[in-house]
Amino acid sequence: MERKKFFTSRNIAFLAVLVALVVVLQVMSTLIGRMGGTPLSLVLIPVVLGAVMLGPLAGTLLGFIFGVVVAVCGVTGFDGWTFLLFTEQPVLTVLLCLVKGTAAGAAAGLLNKLIARKNRYAGVIVASLAAPVVNTGIFVAGAFLMSGAIESVMAATNVEAGTSLVYYVIIGLAGVNFLIEFAINAVASPAIYRVAELFTSRRRARSAEAEDVELEKKPRPAQTAPSPERSDKS
Repeated sequence: MERKKFFTSRNIAFLAVLVALVVVLQVMSTLIGRMGGTPLSLVLIPVVLGAVMLGPLAGTLLGFIFGVVVAVCGVTGFDGWTFLLFTEQPVLTVLLCLVKGTAAGAAAGLLNKLIARKNRYAGVIVASLAAPVVNTGIFVAGAFLMSGAIESVMAATNVEAGTSLVYYVIIGLAGVNFLIEFAINAVASPAIYRVAELFTSRRRARSAEAEDVELEKKPRPAQTAPSPERSDKS
């Protein structure tokens, strides 16, 4: 039943819009990074929005698409830093891109589903903040697993001598991006909540209308005419 409810034409159409947003926002973020600016990491907003409005399955799928776009940008050289890491550790780099995005979307969906049972607004806030935490946390863990490759990238990008691996990963790589993602998602969470509530109320209204139509279509039981009273004649 859950699959039938998820794969409706309306949900698929909305999911397609969110997928397009994920692709465009991530490409824009990478392009800004290439030009030397600080990437505005807006991509997690549509991921969280899908997770809140359509559930954990949608969040997982959107997070996976996010990871695919990051991996493609790295493999093709559009994202220069990821490309350098890919040349050192191709399999682990692609896996890291896919896992961190997928986990971020899944965590947002699951946490919202769990917490929204008691408080919907709290569920949205926790989901919004969990996505960047999970995304960055897995990236940092993966970077330390590939410490040799990271050190090679540090040498290739002329990182200042004496910079430790821990400082480079946590402060240099993850620090600024994480703070931006976290702040953007925190600010956007009320808007995500309003959109999700509007979507949910409209879906409920349409479900109620559909139920009324179904009830009207059902044949009404035939009414039998009352039998005339028999009069006893003596």
